[in-house]
Amino acid sequence: MKDPRRIYIVDDDVEVRTSLTFYLSTVGFFARPSSGGAAFLADVDDLRPGCVLLDMRMPDLDGLEVIAALGDRIDRFPVVVITGHGDITTAVRAMKMGASDFLQKPFAEDVLLETVKRVFETLDAGLTARDQRVDACARIKALTPRERDVLLGLAGGCSNKIIAHRLNLSTRTVEMHRASMMEHLGVKTLPDAMLLTFVSGIKVPGDDHIQAVQRSR
Repeated sequence: MKDPRRIYIVDDDVEVRTSLTFYLSTVGFFARPSSGGAAFLADVDDLRPGCVLLDMRMPDLDGLEVIAALGDRIDRFPVVVITGHGDITTAVRAMKMGASDFLQKPFAEDVLLETVKRVFETLDAGLTARDQRVDACARIKALTPRERDVLLGLAGGCSNKIIAHRLNLSTRTVEMHRASMMEHLGVKTLPDAMLLTFVSGIKVPGDDHIQAVQRSR
């Protein structure tokens, strides 16, 4: 059975929590209620990624404080803030802090579903990118120091000859390291190796560095 998408309902109003939990469960989501911001934050590190329906006005921590406390974790827990009628100013502040969308009470069920659908599309893309980054970093980490030097040189736009000069190696030796680097990365083409490098987020030497190396020749 396909793992259901997770929606975390953070609202101090027990009737709102109950009704949203029941409705979202009936349409195929895994809905988990929290009685307030502090309760949600206490558990968030143990939760799987999902959409957060976050009430703005709560007695312990308000919605803005919860968003601030989430910090970078908001990438895994995108927030849809729930505001009262006419409270657009608060919703705008929440969006500036990283919230993905907002709903004004009362909202229709079809509007809720359309909103969380958009949020999950963004979340899925972000999680895919994160998985790709983790995989790329692991592959690069497995390289030998020399293979990594060659990879970064190529990513920085250097030829084998320039890399050999920079590393004080023969061009033939660089070619050997390049071949073993490709094998260890599990790629067949240089563009694939470059894509892994850029996806990993590793710092690549800039044009100014390359030009300095070239001038030194």
